Amino acid sequence: MPDKLTQLKTMTVVVADTGEFELVKEYAPDDATTNPSLILKAAKQTQYAHLISEAIDWARQQENQADFLSNCIDRLFVTFGRELLKLLPGRVSTEVDARLSFDTEATIKRTRRIIKLYEAAGISRERILIKIASTWEGICAAEVLEKEGIHCNLTLLFSFSQAVACAEAGITLISPFVGRILDWHKKATGQEYTAAEDPGVLSVKQIYNYYKKFDYPTIVMGASFRNSGEIEELAGCDRLTISPTLMAELQADQRPLPRKLSVESAKAMDIERIGIDEKRFRWMLNEDAMATEKLAEGIRSFSRDIEKLEEMILAQS
Repeated sequence: MPDKLTQLKTMTVVVADTGEFELVKEYAPDDATTNPSLILKAAKQTQYAHLISEAIDWARQQENQADFLSNCIDRLFVTFGRELLKLLPGRVSTEVDARLSFDTEATIKRTRRIIKLYEAAGISRERILIKIASTWEGICAAEVLEKEGIHCNLTLLFSFSQAVACAEAGITLISPFVGRILDWHKKATGQEYTAAEDPGVLSVKQIYNYYKKFDYPTIVMGASFRNSGEIEELAGCDRLTISPTLMAELQADQRPLPRKLSVESAKAMDIERIGIDEKRFRWMLNEDAMATEKLAEGIRSFSRDIEKLEEMILAQS
């Protein structure tokens, strides 16, 4: 019997949730995702110090030195993405500065710059997913970018309203955060959950089934897992982005892994289609305390890690 990671790869695209090259080599995923926290973790390691130096040297050569730090951050993220793509057959996800999460125009402008950096490095935009927070402003920015052939990964997604809005906007991919949903519910209720009743798992299943029922092409990529049981409950999902630790756990387990999600089962479900506009989106999000809190918390966390990266850059420049 093949190990569970191998079995999972037969029904789901496995994505590495890391910015560390050696770990990508070890587990041979199709794609990789990065975010400010993962880049910060990698950047602290001596073997990646030269990538920060490369970003600093490039930013010093740019005309507008008022944008020195933002140039450095974008170049650093692109440099990590470039190196990861050397190890992957598929795509890498690169995040826009989370501090722009409520600014549609600034998100569009920054994304275009990131794509230009990739294309200057000889990398097609088809191999890039731009990660943007699933605020209303972020979804509106991604809708514009998708029409320009820039594919987006809407991240920090915790609610059905966010997922429906992304599908209606024609977004390439969404990343519902399974583990962070679980964290909130455990804290709120004091309850422990099995993988099958995990609120984060149930959220992804609801989104997957809705998308497949109504033929939305938007890819569902479960993210932010706390244990391998959550992953196993989502076997068959379009994609799952998994940490190296949990990939190792799956690789060490040779028991059968049954499929839990399929287009056929979703098509057979009795699901009502809903419409969504800005007013309904904001109201539904407001009524979901978990999603409201975790979205804000995630934006703050990624913003702090960008600030820490800026401090590292200033210390070295």
